[in-house]
Amino acid sequence: MKTKEKEVDIIIIGAGASGAAAAWNLSKTNYKIVCLEQGPLVNKNNYCSFQYKWEKLKKNKFNINPNIRKLKQDYPIDDKNSPISIANFNAVGGSTILYSGHFPRFHVSDFKTKTLDDVGKDWPITYSDLEKYYDLNDKMMGVAGLTGDPVYPKILNLKQPVPLGYAGEKIAKGFNKLGWHWWPSYSAVTKKINGKYQKMSVDKNYWPKAIKNGVNLKTNCKVKKIVSKASGQVSGVIYLDSKNKEKFLGAKLVILACSGIGTPRLLLNSANDYYPKGLANSSGLVGKNLMLHPLGYVEGIFKNFLASNYGPEGCCLASHEFYETKKLNEFKRGYTIHVLRGTGPLETAMNSLKLKRLKFGKSFHKDFLKIYGCTIPLAIICEDLPEKTNFIELDNSKKDSGGIPGVKINYSLNKNTKKMLAHGIEKGKKIMKTIGAHSILSFAPVRHTGWHTMGTACMGVSAKDSVVNSFGQTHDIKNLVVVDSSIFTTSGGVNPMSTIQALSLKITDDIKSSPNRFFL
Repeated sequence: MKTKEKEVDIIIIGAGASGAAAAWNLSKTNYKIVCLEQGPLVNKNNYCSFQYKWEKLKKNKFNINPNIRKLKQDYPIDDKNSPISIANFNAVGGSTILYSGHFPRFHVSDFKTKTLDDVGKDWPITYSDLEKYYDLNDKMMGVAGLTGDPVYPKILNLKQPVPLGYAGEKIAKGFNKLGWHWWPSYSAVTKKINGKYQKMSVDKNYWPKAIKNGVNLKTNCKVKKIVSKASGQVSGVIYLDSKNKEKFLGAKLVILACSGIGTPRLLLNSANDYYPKGLANSSGLVGKNLMLHPLGYVEGIFKNFLASNYGPEGCCLASHEFYETKKLNEFKRGYTIHVLRGTGPLETAMNSLKLKRLKFGKSFHKDFLKIYGCTIPLAIICEDLPEKTNFIELDNSKKDSGGIPGVKINYSLNKNTKKMLAHGIEKGKKIMKTIGAHSILSFAPVRHTGWHTMGTACMGVSAKDSVVNSFGQTHDIKNLVVVDSSIFTTSGGVNPMSTIQALSLKITDDIKSSPNRFFL
């Protein structure tokens, strides 16, 4: 039997990057707000980055793949029908606990791909609509970087960029020699007094402020369904509390911040007599247009020790030389060349054994030291265009610990992406040869890279070909709003975190300035 709780003004579902930004922004009002997070509040001292056994923790408890973690707060994701497996993390802070901290913005062109390149769709908003929210979020997340990057409008008030290191300086010279764009990474990373780098996650910045302002954050609470009492409105949610007791919490406004996988999962599982295909799904697009940023990998090994293993993993430098559509290319749009740091000792050894670069025996340590800290890896992050044939669906054959269906991923690479990956691999190998790598490894797509899940409740002007409008408000239901990456119209060719949070801040500002648009 469900326990009925006292109604609140706003329910936010999900306490990750977008949910945290939304909670903080709305906490500066008089609304009574509850955020329901299906995962726990993890002690930050237990994060991988604080542990000497950090590489081991990344393989199990903090693995990016929920099917490997199999924690109580996870739900099953069947991604056998996809060359890219899905990554997420369910806890206060969400994926910001596991991400690398690389923090670029979308390009101006990313919002107008149909107009500029006749692919994808135009967003109903522009870069300039988000610019002040990018700036605000940079301040909240403590983003480091260097002003003057020619691929962006001027970005101000950045903290001192993370040093490139010997490896970064070496490959930067290669980009210069080839005449290709490169720029130090925009990074949500700071350097502490003791010399250690500190990655910023929303449980450290947004959430303490939101809670201080009165937001009620309830952890280990799984939302089963969003409830609607009539067509065109929702009345609250049914959720399982930390003791697995079913409760109903009513609200005047429900905000979804569950990720590009979790949000369509909940909308589809909330089907009822008013919405038999799932909530906000009159277009049939909930779960469709899944975009994942297919990734290529190129690694060069060098004769000299470069200390490439030192520093924040994803925060070295990036090149947007091949980001925009170019007539000479056989594909539309483009990709980022993202220069990474070298891997840790455990991962270096395991990968080298797998690739037969290393074998056990008398020369194991000597051979290991010819690889460890001597590599420069880079990722080719490809823009993924929206396609209805790439989608998620509910999986009733596999359910989570609360009896809620898991999801199935149906995804394949299109011709444009395959050509883009091949081009990126070719250019990646060229830069490695230019800077003198004696051995080069490359392959694509990389399977365990499904961090960026976008597009499954896309934003647009018409209810016929999108799920939400420019305010993040679902076309079908006035008081149901989405603020996470599922509302992306296109995917860009960079990590989406900065844009996710900027969008969440914009949408919640719209709620504050025009409440009658959203509230019943």
